Amino acid sequence: MALHTQSHCGTHQHDHHKLLKPPHVAIVPTPGIGHLTPLVELAKRLVVHHNFSVTFIIPNDGSLLAPQKKVLEALSTLSISYVLLPPVSFDDLPDDVMIETKIGLTLTRSLSALRDSVRDLNESTRLVSLVVDHFGAEAFDVAMEFRVSPYMFLPNSAMSLLLIFHMPHLHETTSYFGDGLQDRTSPTYKVLMHISNKYGSAAGIMVNSFVDLEPGTFKAFKEQGKGIPQVYPVGPLHSMTFNFQVLTSTLIVVCRCPHDYIMSL
Repeated sequence: MALHTQSHCGTHQHDHHKLLKPPHVAIVPTPGIGHLTPLVELAKRLVVHHNFSVTFIIPNDGSLLAPQKKVLEALSTLSISYVLLPPVSFDDLPDDVMIETKIGLTLTRSLSALRDSVRDLNESTRLVSLVVDHFGAEAFDVAMEFRVSPYMFLPNSAMSLLLIFHMPHLHETTSYFGDGLQDRTSPTYKVLMHISNKYGSAAGIMVNSFVDLEPGTFKAFKEQGKGIPQVYPVGPLHSMTFNFQVLTSTLIVVCRCPHDYIMSL
């Protein structure tokens, strides 16, 4: 009985100590510097303006990670750390596999290592949320396993998010999905459909846009109601350092913004 009381007291003290820490966010970008850069800008805002601490958990597709490390190490003066997951293998895939397929599979094949990292953070920090990019919805199950709120950050337009939510309906009602998604038997198409179906599991989705830029789209989100998570316009978030390529499930948007001009997509 005494041991039980001591254990309960120790647990209580541990929980109290965690509550004294700043809220912590785990951010999981899928492979590519263009996926990392917008999430770095989001992390900076969370730390500087909202007093969060942040850990990036980086899935590893086996490619050179030097650019990502350079970006993350530059954040060492902020409350932002990072963890590199072990590389995954693609030996079973054909040489001509589409990049979207590899991006999705990198995260899927990293889920076990991701689970271990989230467990460590959950024990050592006041972990409140896990944030992914638009290819990262597969990680939502890990977040919910540890009772951590799963969020998504979409670095481009609210309209592209609305289109993603309509993909299952379009799959049933139209034969045209835009260039690059014509072959519905391809692994890429199946991966993107699977990801889009998981978007509804998010606790919320942050979009790099603002209401005055896309009033009709944000109104449509409110009118959709059931089945669509809360959508938060958090833009414009921008980086003056990188030109970045943003991959979505239906199109590729390339934003090259000169220093005297900023456009939120």
